[in-house]
Amino acid sequence: MPIAEGTWVRWLKAIRRRALNENPINLPSLPMPSCISACKINMKLLSILLFSILFIFPSFQHASAACHVDDEAGLLAFKSGITHDPSGILSSWKPGTDCCSWAGITCLADNRVTALSLYGQPDKPNGYLTGTISPSLVKVQNLDGIYIQNHNITGKFPDLLFGLPKLKFVYIESNKLSGPLPTNIGKMTQLEALGLSGNQFTGSIPSSISKLTLLTQLKLGNNRLTGPIPVGINKLTKLTFLSLQNNKLTGTIPDFFASFTNLRILELSHNKFSGKIPNSIASLAPNLGYLELGHNALIGTIPSFLGKFTALDTLDLSWNNLTGTVPKSFGNLTKIFNLDLSHNSLVDPFPVMNVKGIESLDLSYNNFNLMQIPNWVTSSPIIYSLKLAKCGIKMNLNDWKPKETYFYDYIDLSYNDISGSPVGLLNKTDYLVGFWASGNKLRFDLGSLKIVETLKILKLSRNLIYGKVPKSVSGLESLNLSYNHLCGQLPATKFPASAFVGNDCLCGSPLPPCKVNGK
Repeated sequence: MPIAEGTWVRWLKAIRRRALNENPINLPSLPMPSCISACKINMKLLSILLFSILFIFPSFQHASAACHVDDEAGLLAFKSGITHDPSGILSSWKPGTDCCSWAGITCLADNRVTALSLYGQPDKPNGYLTGTISPSLVKVQNLDGIYIQNHNITGKFPDLLFGLPKLKFVYIESNKLSGPLPTNIGKMTQLEALGLSGNQFTGSIPSSISKLTLLTQLKLGNNRLTGPIPVGINKLTKLTFLSLQNNKLTGTIPDFFASFTNLRILELSHNKFSGKIPNSIASLAPNLGYLELGHNALIGTIPSFLGKFTALDTLDLSWNNLTGTVPKSFGNLTKIFNLDLSHNSLVDPFPVMNVKGIESLDLSYNNFNLMQIPNWVTSSPIIYSLKLAKCGIKMNLNDWKPKETYFYDYIDLSYNDISGSPVGLLNKTDYLVGFWASGNKLRFDLGSLKIVETLKILKLSRNLIYGKVPKSVSGLESLNLSYNHLCGQLPATKFPASAFVGNDCLCGSPLPPCKVNGK
């Protein structure tokens, strides 16, 4: 099967990005079942053993080692808790067969099961499991890793985890587990990674979590957790990845980050945090690659110490109540690829950035008067998302000559003072998903605009656009062409009248019918 063209584009982006950054940050990889290194070490020994069995002892050729009876019983109990498996993920799990050969099962010495790895396929309608986690899974006593991701697993936090003494890595993510996290979660002191993101857990984060001092990854994002961040989390000094985003957490962000000398990723966005950005975050400068604090209620100015984060890849401070200017020290962020400062109350001047290439930039809805699209944006060969709505830009779009347009996914230039035509720009994009340019002075024939297959959103209201509405807009998901100078009969679309009102002479559903012979 040929690789989809869109996949090639993503590969090209990655290649270009690596070429721009000779020393990209090394992000922490997900811990994998410990068998991988052991299997590599023992491959030669395994080959010798297989040779001996097949050729020296031919009578054993048809014999097959079976996994431990407790492991088989525990796994079959897990399967019995699955009520729906439309794609046959567990079809190889059959009684009387070697469970070490079952899909998603890893075994080590003595044919004991050490890892359960079941990954759903959310892009496929039937690529997931539905059911609950059987308590009898506790029979698989040598489990050191449980990876159950992107399924429809329901129920409460699985207490059986407390009965697995060798368990180190837990990733039960993107499921539908609910209820509170157990107050005694701190008893699992052997854990090195705890990933419960993407479920429906409620209540507060238990204070006993501070006892999990071996954790390198704590991922509780995308749940419904409330209350403050427990101060005791500062005892988890080995953390490289702390993710609490998309919850309902409140209070100030604790000023305890001096303890986290190894932290690479900090995700606290989409909560209800208030107060200022804590000063101790400055201690993360040598290693931090991702700092995401957007969609909270933070106040104050952007700390100048953020300019010392020379390894920073992504900075998101959007949708807060930040004021003042962007520090000049941001010019030191030479490796940053994704910057989102949108929806604050920031003012000029905006510093000159010395980036080799920006991938995603959003400065929208502040109090900037940029006048022009910055040169460091125009020169980026890898940019795919540019959002500068209401940034005080006054320019003719015909004069803007970006170095690269091929990779653009999103462009938002709404509510500026931009004239000219976007046709030359947009007709060079092959993968554009959304274009917003309402509230400008764009003047062009709408029929000359290429509507690529990937385009889903087109917002061009309150401009000076003329011509007819092409049939190709019918494939869009969202459209607004209101208050322009368009004319003629509308093609059949699913859009409401509000998408077309205020034009010179548009007619046809959902607007009034066109006149025939002057009637």
